[in-house]
Amino acid sequence: MYKLLPQFDNLTSQVSVSEPTNFFSEAVFAGGNFLDLEAAFGRLNGVMRTATGYCGGTLKKPTYREVCEGITGHTEAVKVFYDKQTISYKSLCDIFWETHDPTNRNYLNFGLSTHLKSAIYYGNEEERKQAQESKIRRQMKLNKRIVTKIIQFDSEFCTAENQFQKYYLQKCCWLCESLSLRSTVQFVESNIACKLNGILAMDGSSITDELTRFLISNNELPRQTKMALGEAIEDLRKNNNNK
Repeated sequence: MYKLLPQFDNLTSQVSVSEPTNFFSEAVFAGGNFLDLEAAFGRLNGVMRTATGYCGGTLKKPTYREVCEGITGHTEAVKVFYDKQTISYKSLCDIFWETHDPTNRNYLNFGLSTHLKSAIYYGNEEERKQAQESKIRRQMKLNKRIVTKIIQFDSEFCTAENQFQKYYLQKCCWLCESLSLRSTVQFVESNIACKLNGILAMDGSSITDELTRFLISNNELPRQTKMALGEAIEDLRKNNNNK
């Protein structure tokens, strides 16, 4: 795993993506493992940045271990910072159902045998309505009951530790080095890290195809990152050809 700079206590719960503007907004979702959930949202056109963290509990600066032990009341969650001109809150909710199994009854045991839950956290009445309508649309396509909760977001989003930000990207140390990402803040705030993490979480040849598209369509990438991506694509192609 990539070696980040030390994370200081005052950053653990305070790191957040930039404040929403007229064109940008935030949304918070919980859907099982936050590593895969972050990657799934990060791939979406219009999603600018993402952060993994903990939501719903009372402890001010929970650690991953404390959350997993179920002693804080938190669940793993992802904060999504998105461009409202490109993707809507409604679309985010609709895509949310594809990121995990919202009928998994294990989520009903939150606080008992698991710290994981399926939830959409809304910030206002309009978001609550859109989340509820999205849930109804999804339920009509399924023959099992959705257990996802729609909850008012009235607690602090506590950013997770270094190693849980952009997990799949951090496994590619040379890419992180090429982007000069050396702190939790930088991993959370980087749009490029957001996109690459989403792509690297994909399966098989899809990774090669998407990395190639990303490289071609992003002329503003640092020179060292373009070189690192080119090498990664070649290695992936060789591995795929040898299978």
